[in-house]
Amino acid sequence: MTAGVLVVEHPVVQHRLAALRDETTDPAAFRQVVHDLSALVAYAAIQHLDTEQVAVRTPVGVATCTKIAETVLLVPILRAGLGMVPAIQGLLPYTEVAHVGLRRDEATLRSQVYLDRLPRDLTGRRVVVCDPMLATGGSLVQACDLVASRGAAHVQAVCLIASVPGIERFRTFHPDVPVACAVVDPGLDERGFIVPGLGDAGDRLFGPPD
Repeated sequence: MTAGVLVVEHPVVQHRLAALRDETTDPAAFRQVVHDLSALVAYAAIQHLDTEQVAVRTPVGVATCTKIAETVLLVPILRAGLGMVPAIQGLLPYTEVAHVGLRRDEATLRSQVYLDRLPRDLTGRRVVVCDPMLATGGSLVQACDLVASRGAAHVQAVCLIASVPGIERFRTFHPDVPVACAVVDPGLDERGFIVPGLGDAGDRLFGPPD
């Protein structure tokens, strides 16, 4: 696998991945599986956090404990990325959320930014970009372009399913941004969907657009 790509192959992850792919998984169950997988992949990926040592009184003494000492900015790529946020917020004690909206042209498969709620200055910040599907790589590249342009110090991409072409494209533009996912699929269809993938993650989370 390409350097900088973490594939979480734990059996618990792979079991949930089967439900995520299954076309018979109903929307409520699909949302729960996205939640579970997001927490598991993020847990494996987000390890190098700023910490501090604190004294904690137990019923029988005092223990020196480690606590997280930084606030992580979560950047979900709309709309499918929204399904990942609650799980990662439940994992990390201190988070903020800034949305980025990207709309893909179905003819050219290129994405355009329609919403940018990132802080103007991200100097020194740790940012986790959330996108369930790393398909063509275009959306993730653009979101990380925006984050990098604001001066973020540490950027991590957390996905659920990636494709070989998508990873290759993303690594070309952002070789220093690590990517974590549950699986890497071999290719894309003519619509730019991951094969075998899971279909349209946004539609399966929230229903098809009008």
